[in-house]
Order: sequence, then C-alpha cells, then structure tokens
Amino acid sequence: MSKKTPPRIYNKAGQQVPVQDKSWYAVHASGEATERVIEVFVYGEIGTWGITASQFMQDLRAIDDGVSPVIAAFNSIGGDLFDGLAMHNTLSRLGERCTARIDALAASAASVAVCGAHKVVIASNAMLMIHNPWTYAAGDADSFRKVADVLDQTMEAIIAAYKAKAPDIDEAELRGLVAAETWLTASEAVALGLADEVGDGVQVKACLGQGGVMQRYQHTPAELLAQLDELPDPDPKSEPAPNDPPAHVVDSAKLALLITQRCAEAGISNLVAPLLSSTQLESEEIVLAGLTRAKAVHDLCVAARLPELSLEYVAAGLDEPAVRARLFDKIVSSGNGFEIDNSVPLDEDPAPKVQAKQPNPSSIWAARQAVHAGQSNSAKGARA
Repeated sequence: MSKKTPPRIYNKAGQQVPVQDKSWYAVHASGEATERVIEVFVYGEIGTWGITASQFMQDLRAIDDGVSPVIAAFNSIGGDLFDGLAMHNTLSRLGERCTARIDALAASAASVAVCGAHKVVIASNAMLMIHNPWTYAAGDADSFRKVADVLDQTMEAIIAAYKAKAPDIDEAELRGLVAAETWLTASEAVALGLADEVGDGVQVKACLGQGGVMQRYQHTPAELLAQLDELPDPDPKSEPAPNDPPAHVVDSAKLALLITQRCAEAGISNLVAPLLSSTQLESEEIVLAGLTRAKAVHDLCVAARLPELSLEYVAAGLDEPAVRARLFDKIVSSGNGFEIDNSVPLDEDPAPKVQAKQPNPSSIWAARQAVHAGQSNSAKGARA
C-alpha cells in the first residue's frame, strides 16, 4: 500500500513575473546606517515553485539589523497558502517598522502574507484578491474526506490572518467575500481595513504573468486580463543612434556548432533543433541562455515523468516557472495526483538496480511434466 502524503494547499498560481531589474525576487538595504531602509520585493509566485517562506525568512534575517524600517513590496498572483501564512507571521513579528506595499496585485496567498504587516499601502491602481483555499488530491474516499477537513481548517487560518489586520471587520461579511472570490480595489481594501492607505498608482509591465494563470480564477476583472494583451512600450535605448557603428555580424555556423556540442555534453541532443528555432542564433549570449534554460526544462520534464514535453517547451522558449505551471496543469488534469520532484538529476546517481527474473509457474509445471513423461517412457522401455 502506497504511503499517503498530506495535501499541499495551492492557489492556482504558476508564472514567474518579470520586473524592471530582471529579478523577480530581491532583498536589499539602502541608505546610511542611520537612515537605512530594507526593501523586499516579492514579484511572483509564493511557495515551492517561486520564493518559499524559508528562503524569504533567511534572506530577511541575514540583512535585518532589528531597527531599520522594512518595506515588503508585493506583486504576486499567490501560491502555497502555508508559505503565505509563514510570511504573514514573519512580517507581523517585525512590528511597527514593517510596511507592506501592494504595487499591482496581492492575490490569494499573497493577500494573506501582506496582511501580516503593521501598515499596508496599496497603489491606487492595484488590487487585492481573497478567495477560498484550493488543492488537488488523489486517493480513496477517506483520503478525500481528510482533504476536505484540511481545507476547512486552512479556511480558518485565512480568516484569522485577515482578522488580525482588520479586527473590526464583520466576520460573516468577510467569509462571504472570501467564498465569492472577491477582487478588491484600493479604496475597497482600505474601507474593509485590509489596507491602511492608498498610494500613488504605478505602472508595472507584465505584472500579472501569463493569461492562462489569471484565467484559472473565476472572477478575474476584465481590465486585468486586458492588460495581458498589451504590448510593452518600445525601449528607446534599443534604437540605434544615427552615428552608431554597424552592428556586429553574428557567426551563425559557430553558434549552431556551439549548440550541438553543448547539447551532446549535457545529454540533451534531442533538443538541438528546438534550440536552433527558439534562439534564432541571434547572439552567443542568447544561445548560452537558451542552453541553460533547455537543460533546466529537460530536468523538470524528466522529474515530472513527462520527458516527451521538453521538445515542445524548449521550442516555445518557455522559462522554468512557465514550464512548472504547464506541468502542474498536466498533472492535475491527468488525475495522477503526484507532485513534481524539482531536484536536478545528478551525474553520479547510481544506476538503477537490475530486477531479478521472476519465476514463471506455467513453465516450471510444463518442465516437470516433461521430466515425468520421460521417466515413464524409460521405465516402459526397460520392462519391454
């Protein structure tokens, strides 16, 4: 009988969110010692496939001096609820020196984490979303009953987290809003007590991830989905000046050979063609980044027991978070109910054990019958 594992409570999130400095999660301090401010940017998924609460706490502890103000900036579609609760408690322990800032979106588990701060400032064009916990499971009827009990218990944890921020909120109203998957504007969040102040609106490009992720929710506002289709503004720095020297000529043959050799060394020669297609051999930098991404995608697909999907994902140029989201959907829709092992296979891993050949009862019986028949014929011949 297989060992049963406890369910993980997810919130249907799954995409990395790019930010201006190309890093979706960052912790840094600025200013002199007497005016030091610590900023934590959580721009993406919370949990195993994004930033875990453990990493969040370790990074914050490493830079926190115990006295400097801490600003936690959120732009997240959610993720693992338990990690969100842990982040909530981490921010709560900082006391009055902690301010949470919602730059674009604090949805699901991110809304739970945000409410741990002493003060919450939400941008005038940002939103906060609250809803019921969600998970997936596999097993017998007893297993599903236990999962339902866990979901009920996690609901109480969610309510407690929101009530800690807004103690005067009507609990019946709060439970109704959570059950209905409610998207709160900045003014609505302040009116309920889940935020303290409306800040200046900011424009965060690509802040919501892929459209498929947002469409998993039932009541995503149309204006948010519309933003997913907006093309980014052209970067004026990318346009050459009139007197700029001609661009460097790319040696495509050299780059193609580089892809072939590196793929052979990494054991992913089957990904040469999709890499040639996705990188377009634009530059050595793009090719090297594509090789790194292809190896990571291959390892994720192998860990998910779906290696055949690596060709499709590499050809599409998907990054690791996008592949994790696709694999998550594949697993959930298949009903297999297992989690992806994100550990990268090691070259020194021992070879799989060779299973001993199992006995075949039919062949053994036939052999014994043949022996008995031979002995009987020999005896008859001796008497003759």
